Amino acid sequence: MRLQVVQTQLDHILPLRNLFLQECNFQVRYNAVHERNLSDSYLVKDGDAAIGYASVKGRDDLSLRDAIFEFYLMPAWRKYSSAVFKELLSVSKVSCIECQSNDPLLSGMLYEFATGIYSDVILFKNGPVTDMHIPGAIFRERQHGDTLFEHYSEPEGTHVIEVGGKVVATGGFLLHYNKPFADLYMEVLESYRRKGYGSLMIQEVKKACFRAGRVPAARCNITNKPSKATLLKGGLEIAGYMLSGDVKSEYR
Repeated sequence: MRLQVVQTQLDHILPLRNLFLQECNFQVRYNAVHERNLSDSYLVKDGDAAIGYASVKGRDDLSLRDAIFEFYLMPAWRKYSSAVFKELLSVSKVSCIECQSNDPLLSGMLYEFATGIYSDVILFKNGPVTDMHIPGAIFRERQHGDTLFEHYSEPEGTHVIEVGGKVVATGGFLLHYNKPFADLYMEVLESYRRKGYGSLMIQEVKKACFRAGRVPAARCNITNKPSKATLLKGGLEIAGYMLSGDVKSEYR
């Protein structure tokens, strides 16, 4: 056995990355980093055979390459995960590791090789079917000529909730994540918040997402209790957390 880690081009890891995506079967938060040319790719080899890969990006500054955020090995080689990851750290010279807690392989490496581990984002997946109704609230697609309120945190959505001829909430779903997943978002006019319109929007956008052939997912800051409550009430459930930690000094 001759295990080695070498830097390579993105297209050389894509067959292995397809295996990673199929196996994990969850929304990958940083999926678009690859498409935007903001990642470095590493191939794990046993002799001449490609048996895994890793991806590196910037944690706080996207122009840097200081964080491992994807790591995959074919099942037959996973007993060597720690040895391979140690070599990956040596070759890539990264200072931190980022992962999703629902990624068992990389989260295991995080807890073995990193310190100061913390989370700032909650990840959500599709959850129970809900059947909320608010009298007088009409959910529909956004139309040309709709007057929208000023948005502060989310895009102006593709769908709206109208009350008495007034748009009080907007929402939609983003498609730059790994298929079949999509990322739900919504924003509610401030004077109409805490009245259920946000959760109603999530409930109905979920249906629109499925009709488009996508599986709904979402995320919010771990300190944003109103958003967390809205997403849960709207029919999502917690899938995991974004985790981040600094590589232990002995492995730098």
